[in-house]
Amino acid sequence: MNAIQLLDYAGVAVFAATGALAASRRQLDIIGFLFLANVTAIGGGTLRDVILNIPVFWVGNHHYVLISAAVAVIVYFTAHLVESRYRLLIWLDAVGLAAFSVMGAAKAMAITGSPVVAIVMGMLTATFGGILRDLLVGEPSVLIKPEIYVSAAMAGAAVYTLADIAYLPGFAAALVAFGCAFAVRGGAIRFGWSFPPYRARPGRRPEDIP
Repeated sequence: MNAIQLLDYAGVAVFAATGALAASRRQLDIIGFLFLANVTAIGGGTLRDVILNIPVFWVGNHHYVLISAAVAVIVYFTAHLVESRYRLLIWLDAVGLAAFSVMGAAKAMAITGSPVVAIVMGMLTATFGGILRDLLVGEPSVLIKPEIYVSAAMAGAAVYTLADIAYLPGFAAALVAFGCAFAVRGGAIRFGWSFPPYRARPGRRPEDIP
């Protein structure tokens, strides 16, 4: 198993855990845990494969679904032991985001050879599952929170793509890109890093328009 495959399985497991933790916060039943775990874990990769017009990864390899299901069951029986489930959720989400930003970029780069497509697919793979999770459980979407999220995925995907273009060995490229994405997202969680928000300005009066 190479570094990219390892990140793929690890990302699925971690994102599945975040989906199951979100289910625990809403006190859902075991089916709810299984559903949210799988939607979060495979949602981004499914969108990526559909856009790239290739076989959806979990259809050809059912181990992804089984891993998500196993993680959901484990969390169902152990979530009550975690004192701050939301804190754990956002840090696990950061790990999953970093892993999937690399995996998405690597897969798109291998298929298309386009750095632009690789970066976009890395972002989508890393963020779409978390967005779906938040929407389904009624949590505020990560997209409307002030701290950096999508940009962390973009950073990881961009670093991997550049490293691949520079012919860096696969393991080193994946490790550096993962570290970059996790550092950016972790800094946003720990220190509240964010970009300046848009500030509305008064529009022009009708009489000022020529």
